[in-house]
Amino acid sequence: MENDELIPVELFCTTSHVEIALLDTLEESGLVKITVRQQNRYIAVDELGRVEKLVRLHDDLGINVEGLEAIEHLLTRVETLQEEMRNLRNRLRRYEAE
Repeated sequence: MENDELIPVELFCTTSHVEIALLDTLEESGLVKITVRQQNRYIAVDELGRVEKLVRLHDDLGINVEGLEAIEHLLTRVETLQEEMRNLRNRLRRYEAE
């Protein structure tokens, strides 16, 4: 991953009005992956949407880190089930077409 695909944690926190301690806590719980390069900490651009969603849930709704972990787990489970349902529907359509 090149540096242009990474956003400095300090920049994200400043522009989003987020405390660095919150990102540290999210990283410790495994919800956010922070990349360290040459003693600088970065968030990958492809993770940015997820991080923003977690910060919004925490700040706007007052959800604690444990609640964020539960929500993330449930959302992942829902996405998995939706994908499985999509695959099963496609298989059923093939059998109905025959």
